[in-house]
Amino acid sequence: MVKTGYDSLPIILLAGFFTGAVMTIQTSYQLVAAYIPKSTIGAIVAQSLLIELAAVISALVLAGRVGARIATELGTMSVSEQIDALESMGFNSVTFLVMPRVLAGILMFPVIYIAASAAGIGGGVLAGVITGELPAADFMIGAQGVFNPWDISFGMVKSIVFGFVITSISCFKGYYASGGAEGVGKATTQATVLSCIYVLLADFMLAILLL
Repeated sequence: MVKTGYDSLPIILLAGFFTGAVMTIQTSYQLVAAYIPKSTIGAIVAQSLLIELAAVISALVLAGRVGARIATELGTMSVSEQIDALESMGFNSVTFLVMPRVLAGILMFPVIYIAASAAGIGGGVLAGVITGELPAADFMIGAQGVFNPWDISFGMVKSIVFGFVITSISCFKGYYASGGAEGVGKATTQATVLSCIYVLLADFMLAILLL
């Protein structure tokens, strides 16, 4: 859980912060009509982060960081016959190696989603103030005006699914890696690419089913 969640917070907070900041600036650029209140920017940015961007961007970043690490660790253990050694000593290698990593993903990805959402909204507020496009009070008025508790629930559901998808695919690819160092590299690449693809597919399916 520490490796999956806590150690990932710096890159997640950075990604979330700048996502919110860029969204605020771009939304302000697009909303040029004088009759559209500035608070609309806060509404668009906050809801987009809570429903979509905080969960998806975090998952794509973690597919490269967490997924690659898991696939490399298990792949190295597989090609060096450490997994076979565990089995020979009576350990269930799946329970011992795979389950903790999958559970850590399921438990920690929602925490990461919350951190990314908070950082994104904070980045949006700061960008609006620094550029002079939107006072912080107007941003928060817009964000609060469209806030729906279901948005956070939906984002949490997505983060749980993404955590399972990334860790399970990475564990599978690493566990069955073969062929020495080249095989480990191939398994790591496949784990990262497939995790990103299935995260986007799961995002699409969840939007259809839950929205």
